[in-house]
Order: sequence, then structure tokens, then C-alpha cells
Amino acid sequence: MKTQDFICAFLALAMNIFAGQAQKGKAQNPIIFADVPDLSIIRVNDTYYMSSTTMHMNPGVPIMKSKDLVSWHLVNYAYQTLEDKDDRLNLDNGKNDYGRGSWASSLRYHNGVYYVSTFSGTTDKTYIFSTKDIEKGPWRRIVLSKSYHDHSLFFDDDGKVYLVWGGGKLQVVELKEDLLEVKEETKKVLIENANAPAMSEIMLPAEGSQLFKIKGKYYLFNICWPKNGMRTVIIHRADSMAGPWEGKVGLQDLGVAQGGLIDTPDGRWFSYLFKDAGGVGRIPYLVSVKWENGWPVLGENGKVPDNLDLPANKSFIPEL
Repeated sequence: MKTQDFICAFLALAMNIFAGQAQKGKAQNPIIFADVPDLSIIRVNDTYYMSSTTMHMNPGVPIMKSKDLVSWHLVNYAYQTLEDKDDRLNLDNGKNDYGRGSWASSLRYHNGVYYVSTFSGTTDKTYIFSTKDIEKGPWRRIVLSKSYHDHSLFFDDDGKVYLVWGGGKLQVVELKEDLLEVKEETKKVLIENANAPAMSEIMLPAEGSQLFKIKGKYYLFNICWPKNGMRTVIIHRADSMAGPWEGKVGLQDLGVAQGGLIDTPDGRWFSYLFKDAGGVGRIPYLVSVKWENGWPVLGENGKVPDNLDLPANKSFIPEL
């Protein structure tokens, strides 16, 4: 079964659930009751785009579109096949690589171009896809020879381009201007122990990096999982990429974690995250954000809200 068939089935179920549950005039969490893992969201003018993970399934890295952050529909994929000659990814000759393929993507928009990067535990490579038309393509494809785990692609104001990646010990490296290669001499440790703000024995070291620059400050979002605890949002901030970086727990409720920040055209802020819901998959949540002393404060009194000051959930049937 193709990726879009799975998405159609799940989103059709979501439509029926929310039709009876959504509070009139208000969006309800989770915003999609379906498997949309490792989401990355951008806003371009008044339009939002979201990428997600498809692992071994083709086509891969779905691109979804929304006008309100709540109701999404499918508009494209970053690739049709990750590698044409890899039997594991194409399920040929009795081979497979279920659960691997391509993982957490990073979606960005810079100087009129859309970028989607992802990495593969199957090929041990990193892929950067770019296009001027995210809904129709075509896509340019760049392949880096190393797999940068759970990386964040980041374009800085000074023209430098970075990849931030890793687990627990977070690292950073610069890319050449054309993105075709990394500058190996720039590779360094960004944060030695990104788990530290959780102050606990860690079962899942801080990963899922998503880096943002807001009003001159750098904000790095990660997820970690303290032993005997729950999945937790960790936030670090700094005045420059060189640091120093200071960190704190951003959210610890219901296991809702891993994601980043998005703003609306009228100046409101939200954090997009997900919760692992067992057989349903990783389901997306939105959490309101307030700013205090230069820190994003997630949730309502530290809790994930049931409802949001956004339009009520509508149909999630894909239009692709």
C-alpha cells in the first residue's frame, strides 16, 4: 500500500472523530488524530507547510499545506524513491528495511526557495531537496555522504548555513554555500550534554533538533526521555551560535514533545509537537506559547491545552 493510501485512511478516521468532538469555533488537540511523526512546520506569508516522516514507504517525506495551522491537506512529496538502486528501500528481491528509510525531516524557506532535508539509517546519507514551487516541484536533490541524525537545517542571517544534529551531545557543522558539501573543519560540539536541564537519568538522549532565530536570539528545541518519566521538551538559547547556551525544560506533560516554534501572521506563537499514541502512531499537537524574559513558555500552566484559539478542526482528506 502506498504512503498516501495510509494517510487517506487515517485522516478519514480523524475527520469522523473531530466532526463529533470539536468545540464550536475552537481547534481541539490533537490537531490530527493520525500518524504524522517528526513534524517540521514553516509559514510563508499566510500559508503554512508541514513535512513529516515516511520511513521505508514511497513516495517519501509528505508535504502538507494549511491556512490555519489546524486543517491540513497533502500537496506533494519530496521524493518518489529515496534511492533507485537500493533493494531494501524498493522492497525488491525479498529485501526490506522496515522502520528505517528516511527519518525526521527539516523544512525551511530561504530566499524564495523551499528546502526539505532528511537522513537515512539505511543508506547512512543525508538528503537535501529544494524547489521554488513546493506544491508542484520539480525538486533538486543533493546527497551528503554522512547521515546527520535528527538534524536541523538552518540558514543564518549572515549567509552561513548549518546542520545541527546528534543525541545527547549535539554537534554543528557548516555547509558550503551551494549545500553540496559540508565544511569538515567547522564541525564542533554545540552543546556537550543537552539532557542536563532534565536533571535525571536519561533513557532517550536529547535529539530531534530544531533550530530557530527569533529577535536576534537562537532557540534550539530537543526531546529527551528521563528514565521512569515521560518524553520532555528541552529548550536551549544563546546570543550566538558560538554560545554559551543555557537550557531549561520547556514542557513535561502527557509525553507531548519533539517539534518547534511557529508564529501566525497576527503575531501569536505556538509550538508544534507530537505524542506517541501506540498503534495510532505519533499524533500532532499544538501548544500555545507566551514569551517571558526572552524564553518561550509552552502550554497553559505547564499543561497541554485541550482547545486552542484557532479555527475548529475540519476535514483532513488529502487533496493530492
